[in-house]
Amino acid sequence: MHLAGYRLHADRLPSRERYPFCLPALLHTPELDLNHGVVLFVGENGSGKSTLLRALCRNAGIFIWGGFADLSADEEAFLRAVELRWARGPMPGSFFSSETFFNFAQVADHDSAMHEFFGPRGFGAQSHGQSLMAYFSARYRLPGLYFLDEPETALTPRGQLDLLRLLQAMSRDGHAQFIIATHSPILLACPGARLYGFDGPAIRPVAYRETEHYRFYRDFMENPLPFLGPPRENG
Repeated sequence: MHLAGYRLHADRLPSRERYPFCLPALLHTPELDLNHGVVLFVGENGSGKSTLLRALCRNAGIFIWGGFADLSADEEAFLRAVELRWARGPMPGSFFSSETFFNFAQVADHDSAMHEFFGPRGFGAQSHGQSLMAYFSARYRLPGLYFLDEPETALTPRGQLDLLRLLQAMSRDGHAQFIIATHSPILLACPGARLYGFDGPAIRPVAYRETEHYRFYRDFMENPLPFLGPPRENG
């Protein structure tokens, strides 16, 4: 793999009270092994998954479309506290999130070179989920280091399975490395992936069936009624 891990220099953080410096999972994890073809971050909203994902991406020198230069002072401070450890040296790649893809797609649809690479239909002529899979299928066939923030948002379960198969195929034999923040139990099932949970006092490796997301979906599918509460009265 290309990115082997990171170290957090907590002594460089200006505060322990403000966000994101106060997040327990980040503050209490001085080092993390990332030397895997697919690394998945899982946890509740606000646990620090996206914060760490973006910090890793920016420190790797990978452009975040529409958001690379607009950093707050606290974001800059957190970036300076994160030191990357490389296995094979920096690699080109990309960052994906739904909001950044929207901006990218608008530009790409007016660029003939983009049409040659991503396909003649253009992103605007497809549904959101179709356009995402067109992007993923073309972009991730190139060797590189790829960061994805909740890529499942516009994908059906079958679409998520298609993405899972793509991740598995493209990460094989070191072709590409993927670091992903997700809530999808389908993506979390990626064979051979390293899963990290963010909901405890520190980031820790977690088995697929031990994730809160897997257990929640399993219990809900088996018996949804207890999750719904008593019926509401009319009127």
